[in-house]
Amino acid sequence: MTLHATALKLAYGPRSIVEVTELRLAPGTLTCVIGPNGCGKSTLLRALGGLLKPAAGQVCLDGRPLPAWKPKILARRLASLPQAPAAPDGISVRQLVGHGRYPHQGLLARHGAGDDEIIDWAMQATRIAHLQRRPFSTLSGGERQRAWLAMTLAQRADILLLDEPTTWLDMGHQAELLELLAALQREHGLTIAMVLHDINQASQYADRLLAMRDGRIVADGPPLRIVDGQLTETLFGLRTEQVYRDCGGRRVPFCLPLPACADTALPAGHAQPGSLVIHPLRTA
Repeated sequence: MTLHATALKLAYGPRSIVEVTELRLAPGTLTCVIGPNGCGKSTLLRALGGLLKPAAGQVCLDGRPLPAWKPKILARRLASLPQAPAAPDGISVRQLVGHGRYPHQGLLARHGAGDDEIIDWAMQATRIAHLQRRPFSTLSGGERQRAWLAMTLAQRADILLLDEPTTWLDMGHQAELLELLAALQREHGLTIAMVLHDINQASQYADRLLAMRDGRIVADGPPLRIVDGQLTETLFGLRTEQVYRDCGGRRVPFCLPLPACADTALPAGHAQPGSLVIHPLRTA
């Protein structure tokens, strides 16, 4: 399934936030949206998921405008995880994840064994099965984020739109989550678009980067083609040095911030800016 936006203008009241001439998410690809705070990343993702009505233009799924789809049918094909969702009071983790099955249940159909299998799978995939009986309100920020992701996975949609899914997660859980999403994309042909703050994580996992600034897409393409020092300076006002690593058979660019004093000449014998110095251990 293809998600396609044309002549898109997004606004809050009279204030225009995002303008995109055309954007197409190809089936089976993983796209990361990057850019500075307040540049319109979350607003764009909300519109692509049908959660924000455009001031102009439209978003279509397989050529059909999102408002023309019946909500339950659309939810079987398109799942959105916003940045700060709210859970009902007193709900357990398993009940929350179970809400992801709602689009697949008819008017009179009850929760069945097939639903339980998918809920179990989603909780195991996000490593929260041991928390399933806990009240959602007692979880840590990272545990809550994984529970929300499990609910989104339980929806079993073809397209996932995830707004900062690594928020509140420590480094280890961030890596686990991103590896899981990349595996789902490869093995099940899912189309995934997500907002990430870390340009290095985005470069490592994405097939395509959308770089935004001031409500516009300023760069669009594979990480190896568009990530360089000029991009990080344009987006974040940050000078960086690029290094390259092989990740899963791909050459991936990583950005290392340069210190503010990088232009200052160093005395003879000192390392040049951007180089790594390892001092020997001192022993008593």
